[in-house]
Amino acid sequence: GELRTRIMWSVASAGVGILIAFFITDPAMRFISRPLLSMKTELVFTSPTEAFWTWMKVAMVLGIFISMPGILFQVWKFVAPGLHEHEKKYAAPFIIIGSLLFLIGGAFAMLIIIPYASNFLVTFGQEKGWKPMLTVSSYTDFVIKFALAFGVVFELPVVITILSLIGVVTPQFLSRNRKYAILVNFDIAAILTPTPDMINQTLMAGPLCILYEVGIICARLATRKRKATPPVEPAPTP
Repeated sequence: GELRTRIMWSVASAGVGILIAFFITDPAMRFISRPLLSMKTELVFTSPTEAFWTWMKVAMVLGIFISMPGILFQVWKFVAPGLHEHEKKYAAPFIIIGSLLFLIGGAFAMLIIIPYASNFLVTFGQEKGWKPMLTVSSYTDFVIKFALAFGVVFELPVVITILSLIGVVTPQFLSRNRKYAILVNFDIAAILTPTPDMINQTLMAGPLCILYEVGIICARLATRKRKATPPVEPAPTP
């Protein structure tokens, strides 16, 4: 029942974000198509409804980014009952840092990964003598997928800290398995990045490895404060 309540409030937060996103979707669409303009490639649509539904899809994704503080607040409310009283004061840092990391991940994808990948992929086809004719829905799906993927993976330090607070993992466990984490990060980068070259893969795996180390540091600080705080003695019963 608690999970259902938090999901409903998260959906409501996303709905508010979508309403706000309606006012900025047009400039967002122009920004998304900017990498193709430098290659003199225009987007087309092949059905009467394609342009409208693509516009709506971009608005929905923008709404998720806008409403991320509200969504993370519901996540915190869900896990807070399993935390000590002194740990519940971390709600504001969790929401602020988590939201910033999600935005940074999306911005990293939009400003670095997607322009590089788009240039590589479109140029590769042109070098083969093929003329690009990209539909607005296929290209937008390509952009949205990686913006959301990078936003989610940049939440790694927050996830590690929460798992440490509730006792699922320990900083010692994370440190011992660092080499496996690096391997997994490169595997994730190989799956999520759109091009097969090592440069693009490293551009994603590198930040993941750094975020993993940041997560270990945050986990150490969180668990150290938990150990330093003495348990509350129950009041004696008369």
